Amino acid sequence: MSEITWLTPDELRAWKGLALMNLQLTATLGRSLASDGLSYPDYLVLTTLADHGDGRCRVVELSDELGWEKSRASHHVARMRQRGLVDKQRCPTDQRGAYVVVTDAGRSALDAAAPGHVATVRQNFVDLLTSEQLNTVAAVSSVVLAHLANARV
Repeated sequence: MSEITWLTPDELRAWKGLALMNLQLTATLGRSLASDGLSYPDYLVLTTLADHGDGRCRVVELSDELGWEKSRASHHVARMRQRGLVDKQRCPTDQRGAYVVVTDAGRSALDAAAPGHVATVRQNFVDLLTSEQLNTVAAVSSVVLAHLANARV
């Protein structure tokens, strides 16, 4: 077994800060979205679908974009489908495949939730940071997300 390289105090402070910030922001965003009848994962699915020009994508694409296991994405989509937020459409080129499609009800829910969500993001993240800090967060997250995407391949 190889020797463990423990985190330095500065590394630990950065890592714990990031982990706790992520947990607390996720909880805050979830509480905010609950008043609109959505969970934070619901919102992430709806915005991911809406970001696709035609409002649809394959479950595997959705799971890749969100960094979820395919089974988690499938189960979550099934629950959202029961609530009428998304639907499935057959893929014309793959008889076993299907697209997840945002429904009119899903678009309405997203449109209703988005202003409050953005206000919560601004209040609890964006407005607390300088432009330089936001650029640093964007650069750091880009590096880590690219690494994680390559690690999944």
